[in-house]
Amino acid sequence: MTKAETPQVLVTGEEVVRTLTLNRGERFNPLSSAMIAALQAELDAAAGDGKVRVIVLAALGQGFCAGHDLKELRAHAGDPAWQRRLFDNCSRLMMTLTQIPQPIIARVHGIATAAGCQLVAACDLAVAAEEARFALPGVNVGLFCSTPAVAVARNIGRKRAMELLLTGEPVDARTAQAWGLVNRVVPSAAIDAELRKLTDLIVAHSAATIALGKKTFYRQISETIDKAYDTASEAMACNMGYAEARVGIDAFLGKRASR
Repeated sequence: MTKAETPQVLVTGEEVVRTLTLNRGERFNPLSSAMIAALQAELDAAAGDGKVRVIVLAALGQGFCAGHDLKELRAHAGDPAWQRRLFDNCSRLMMTLTQIPQPIIARVHGIATAAGCQLVAACDLAVAAEEARFALPGVNVGLFCSTPAVAVARNIGRKRAMELLLTGEPVDARTAQAWGLVNRVVPSAAIDAELRKLTDLIVAHSAATIALGKKTFYRQISETIDKAYDTASEAMACNMGYAEARVGIDAFLGKRASR
């Protein structure tokens, strides 16, 4: 296989936990048009596979993702239609992360900057190695990170997002955790064990319940509080119709009664 034919995304663990690995590590896995298309295709395939319960998003090389491919962007600087198409496709990719039924966990090492930081923010959960760094540094090259800000600000709040956007300065993994961008920070040697703990906990629960819960969460989080409660109440009523809920509640009540 030639370098040109090397897949953008590697797929491993076809059963239960599927890992999608960004495979341009020598360039810090930029979100080029080809990478976006490949990742979109693999997420769409996983979404339709009932065997897959959790998706892990990982990367090869020294860092997770350095954001968009600036060389590619510059080459098309005079083509606004191409630029809009790229950013629309990237936005669709980020929305897919929240829309597919399976929980998605980012496995972050090294740097996650610009659209790479957005990628982390768009995942449901994130586990980071201690040496990981996060930044929205577009301002340093005259390109404000407007699309990355959409997901990042919904993780960490306005003031912190604006600090990243206006200064371009990175934050370390512990700061990212304190701000709410990642869930866990561990030594790099322990990152896979920590991921396994999370995936084991998730797959122990009902896939249908989690799918409904994820869909409802992202729907209600952007609604007004009254509409959010309406959305959530409808989901709870629907969830009570699931056999898993009835069996689970009966088992819980049975244990209480036997005490």
